[in-house]
Amino acid sequence: MDISSIVGLVLGFGAVLVGYLLEGGSLGQLFHEPSPFIIIFGGTAGAVLLSFPMSELAKLPTALKYIFSEKKLNEIEIINQLAELSEKARKDGLLSLEQDAQTNENDLIRKGLALVVDGIETEVIKDILVRETQLHESIHESSAKIFEAAGGFAPTMGVCGTVLGMITILADMSSPEELGPKISVAFIATLLGVGFANLAFLPMAGKVKAKATKEAMVSDLIIEGLLSIQAGENPRIIKEKLNLALLEKMSKKGGAKQAAKEEVEG
Repeated sequence: MDISSIVGLVLGFGAVLVGYLLEGGSLGQLFHEPSPFIIIFGGTAGAVLLSFPMSELAKLPTALKYIFSEKKLNEIEIINQLAELSEKARKDGLLSLEQDAQTNENDLIRKGLALVVDGIETEVIKDILVRETQLHESIHESSAKIFEAAGGFAPTMGVCGTVLGMITILADMSSPEELGPKISVAFIATLLGVGFANLAFLPMAGKVKAKATKEAMVSDLIIEGLLSIQAGENPRIIKEKLNLALLEKMSKKGGAKQAAKEEVEG
């Protein structure tokens, strides 16, 4: 289970609710009327349904599981594991990896080792594994777009809910003493729309992208390591090469973040 996702969700909503209570608000005010919730979630769901085909929306349960589950991806451990597999292959031959091709915890390593053991050509192995990686990236990218779309629609639905509330209030102003409570209820829709967009939908999209980026980086290392094992390269050289590749990827990632920051500041 991904603790950071759960803690982030609870902390975000909890901080807003605690701040609201400290300002003198009450939970009863927030949950007194169901109409803001109907407008926000119903409107957002309808807009998302209209924006994406059902084939894409069917991926949402998997995406939610992906967000709240923790997949062990330690780059250093994987590099060491590939170096050990290389040592084993050089000592006992590629066929000695047959057992590892069935029991390894990493799906991509298992598939790659099976292809290596079967004596498939290098280019074919690379093509298969790269396509496998790209397929997963595509699935994660489409899931992130759905959450981003929901994060864009929710605040707009909140404004719509507030405007609808104000219309009903302005249509009947016979009781001035009731205007304050009615207006405060109308603004709950805006609060919910902005809150769920920035505390749930958009962060979920960011988490999917962050996890997918790390998976893609690890997959690249695995593919390069497996091809090196098939080529019979020295285990020490493989380890050094993969460590350098990891450093290069991390430095490029950091450089991209710095460039984006400078562009925003500029």
